Amino acid sequence: MVKIKTLTYTFLVSFFFFSQFIYSNTGFQFYGENDEKVEVNFKLINNLIVFPLSINDKELHFILDTGVNKNILFSLYKADSLELSNIDRVILRGLGKGDPINALRSRNNTFSIKNLKSLNEDLFVILGDKFNLSAQMGVTIHGIIGYSLLKDVVLYINYRKKKLVFYNPEKFDLKKCRKCQTFPISLVENKPFIDAKVKLSEDEELIDVKLLIDSGGSDALWLFEDSDKEIKPPNLYFDDLLGEGLSGAIFGKRSRLAKFKLGKFSIKSPTVSYLDTLTTKSARTYGERNGSLGGNILKRFKVWLDYRENKLTLRKNGSFTSDFNYNMSGMYVEYHSKTLVKEIDKSEIKVYNNTVRNENPNNAISLVKNYKYVFKPVYHVGRIVKGSPADMAGVKEGDLIISINSKMGYDFKLKDINSLLHSKDKKKISLRLKRNEKEVKAVFRLKKKI
Repeated sequence: MVKIKTLTYTFLVSFFFFSQFIYSNTGFQFYGENDEKVEVNFKLINNLIVFPLSINDKELHFILDTGVNKNILFSLYKADSLELSNIDRVILRGLGKGDPINALRSRNNTFSIKNLKSLNEDLFVILGDKFNLSAQMGVTIHGIIGYSLLKDVVLYINYRKKKLVFYNPEKFDLKKCRKCQTFPISLVENKPFIDAKVKLSEDEELIDVKLLIDSGGSDALWLFEDSDKEIKPPNLYFDDLLGEGLSGAIFGKRSRLAKFKLGKFSIKSPTVSYLDTLTTKSARTYGERNGSLGGNILKRFKVWLDYRENKLTLRKNGSFTSDFNYNMSGMYVEYHSKTLVKEIDKSEIKVYNNTVRNENPNNAISLVKNYKYVFKPVYHVGRIVKGSPADMAGVKEGDLIISINSKMGYDFKLKDINSLLHSKDKKKISLRLKRNEKEVKAVFRLKKKI
């Protein structure tokens, strides 16, 4: 048995494709009196679902990713410890143009979500410090889970209320839903695929595509260049960073579709990214696949996913018509560290109304201020897209953020910084940065390219 402490992590969770292993598992089962369903709340970060999952009685935070068929652990901090047994070494490969990476496989682990448990799970542990998913998302993320959990339950996702419900398939019966539509799905290599239609530009016809249902992808849609003779980027696009895969950074051509159509649901002008053949080599083992359907579309629905019955049921929610935005700065910000900040302790401010005490006829109010020191986040620039507004303004990878638009960087949450960089065309961004112990300034405007 080994005790693993301090492992490190990566971003863009979904596109992990692995060597072939025999997967032995008795599966998730419901224990206790309530054997019909388990409900848990989740956080929605970058369109990804982050929820609590216990491994060997240690509560961790995992991403629910329908695009993976293995359980992956890639982030433990010094304060964390996790008992793992039956260890052997393996090689993993994913999207990106880099080399495969080393990992460990641990067997016979207990996974639990309240009273939903599996007593014999395999867990793949990423070695080294290459990946930094927690920094990209601004919260601690320990790993990802997909098929091993979803094959044994009926999953319901309420993106608006941020709630997951895992139903016992033996006792689940979906109520009649006039506004719902149910679609057949196919499981290939233990990953779900669905047939849809896309209209690449206004002057073209709808074409058929087969897409991976990928709750672990934050974008709306990915299409693989040349996976069909008609799938090519339009004239209007720009090169952008799409994320980080197991084998390195993932770049692609970001653009918009004229229309995406899934049954009776029709979505106008969603963003789409086109990936080249080299980047997606490991994802093209299933030759009929044309791309992925990601979180930025899934979050617009209530979702029921049933692997046993091979079906997906959708119902529009209040986000269905919301805009499809993207980072218009070319600057990708990450969590870096913490800093100690002195601030007023508002909970300790005492207000005395002297009129009540009859001490002052002028009704004066006295304030007693107390201060405290708190740790707050420090952010840095993780990547810069060449030729982007941030790049042209002189922002460099590794720059620490002091302030954004006159507000101290540590007073932001990472999701708020990302929202600002996605906000609107021509919005002014003023930065104070720290570079090599010197302060520098950069000013640019967001630029809408598609």
